[in-house]
Amino acid sequence: MSPEITTYIGYSASVFIVLSFILKDVRKIRIVNMIGCFCFVIYGFFSGPLWPVIIPNGLICFIQIYHLILGKKD
Repeated sequence: MSPEITTYIGYSASVFIVLSFILKDVRKIRIVNMIGCFCFVIYGFFSGPLWPVIIPNGLICFIQIYHLILGKKD
């Protein structure tokens, strides 16, 4: 992947993460944050790989998915 596209993915990840702090609905926060974390995982893979970026954001993605699925059961 070209470095320019990778950079744009990293910036979009940052935008999604910041946006998740602006929202008030917990479900929307989790979805937007999960998108941002997923973008950071992609960015980490194509920039190195950068394991300190990939591992925590990948874990946060799975945590968000878990809570979104568990939240539907309540």
